[in-house]
Amino acid sequence: MAHSATSSASASVTCSGLSFAWPDGTVVFDGFDLAVGPGRTGLIGLNGSGKSTLLRLIAGELDPGGGSVRVAGEMGYLPQNLVLDTALRVDAALGIARARAALHAIEGGDASEEHFAAVGDDWDVEERARATLDRLGLGHIGLDRTIGEVSGGESVLLRLAALLLRRPDVLLLDEPTNNLDLDARRRLYDAVVAWSGVMVVVSHDRELLELVDQIADLRGGEVHWYGGNLSSYEEAVAVEQEAAERMVRVAEADVKRQERELAEARVKLARRVRYGQKMYDSKREPKIVMNARKREAQVSAGKHRIMHTEKLKEAKERLDDAVEAVRDDEIRVDLPHTAVPAGRTVLTLRELELRYGARVQDFEVRGPERIALVGRNGAGKSTLLRTVVGQLEPVSGEAVAHVPVRFLPQRLDVLDDELTVAENVARFAPAATNNRIRARLARFLFRGARADRPAGALSGGERFRASLAALLLAEPAPQLLMLDEPTNNLDMTSVGRLTAALESYEGALIVASHDVPFLRGIGITRWMRLDGELSAVEPEEV
Repeated sequence: MAHSATSSASASVTCSGLSFAWPDGTVVFDGFDLAVGPGRTGLIGLNGSGKSTLLRLIAGELDPGGGSVRVAGEMGYLPQNLVLDTALRVDAALGIARARAALHAIEGGDASEEHFAAVGDDWDVEERARATLDRLGLGHIGLDRTIGEVSGGESVLLRLAALLLRRPDVLLLDEPTNNLDLDARRRLYDAVVAWSGVMVVVSHDRELLELVDQIADLRGGEVHWYGGNLSSYEEAVAVEQEAAERMVRVAEADVKRQERELAEARVKLARRVRYGQKMYDSKREPKIVMNARKREAQVSAGKHRIMHTEKLKEAKERLDDAVEAVRDDEIRVDLPHTAVPAGRTVLTLRELELRYGARVQDFEVRGPERIALVGRNGAGKSTLLRTVVGQLEPVSGEAVAHVPVRFLPQRLDVLDDELTVAENVARFAPAATNNRIRARLARFLFRGARADRPAGALSGGERFRASLAALLLAEPAPQLLMLDEPTNNLDMTSVGRLTAALESYEGALIVASHDVPFLRGIGITRWMRLDGELSAVEPEEV
């Protein structure tokens, strides 16, 4: 990969003839081309289409099998699954520890040349660091603290702060809002708006994608470009889909017409054959003449039949092409019918004290309630859900579920990486037949060989789909469904489909999420904030 110093105005990312396949032989790119210049580009596409893989190839974390990747300008990369050493100090995470230590040494009277070399021209590095942290809502975090003292969302913002301090020409962001609370998301949005170089952001966050200048839709190993933000993209796709569906109807009508004409031609040819045979049997003309006419009729009939068959074949090919142009890539979530009577108590929490300090006094879930659990990063939302399902013991008090519960954790660690998708689902439903399991998996886009892929080879979104399929096929079916940040790894299409599916779910629902548009879309009946204690809030306060 080539990197060259350049100004932000001439910074760019170029992929030429790029090829990449995973060790198991799964091809992600084959002869892939991409050119991105200054501005904010939103890279979207179905889960497993290669978005994160593409960013890793551009960032140099993966080596292409063929072709080239060229980045003009200094590059910064924020990966989706960020792992930082908990013992690392904040100034080290920001990349300023050496310069800062040298600066303090000089201020203390040590004029060693090595200190001046470490500082270079960056004499205001500490002030810039504090200003950047403050801009991202991290002003309360001291430079001498360790990563282990900050929340997961704060560590993501710290990594972004480190990138901003470097002032790269090209910035790659992979699902940057996944673990951020609402306040942190808004801080990140402000940073995105202020960005002036090349930015490529992979995200399903609607509010973030409304801030980009163009959308790059990765489909079938190719990028399709759309000017404008997410709303403009959706309008353009809607027009495309309307035209594609119209072409399907035209092609279907053409196939029917060709089938009808072929049938009519066969009837006419059959009549000719019967007439010719009748004439032959009656011997009204010389035998040599009748044989010549018979051969001529057979040749003519053959040509006629071939012509109509070819026309029908071409019509069917046009129909296949038209159908291919219509997008049918949504997961079809078929939630079990698990109606809960309105007055039935589903969950009871009494005098509950959670690990890490959060408390819940008396709280009940009744009937098919839909509860949104919101709050800042580190407030204890995941801890509360894990305590309800018995994964964590409370410090005191009790959590009692009165109905079958299913929990989809944020980390999606319910799957065995060594087993295939189908084998994982079978673990949760040992009584289910292989056909039933595969039929259910097909609704989650795991068709044929995709159901035989090992869980360890799945992308984040694919892993979510496989986990959700396992949860829904498990027995007994859930009457209380708890989801922890369910939209974190889903593409836009799957978020929409999950929203529609949860709207029809008849059991009780508790969803911990920072994705407010998603929460509003699933018909939340009660909004609860966990901030030291659990309390009700109005939707407009979220």
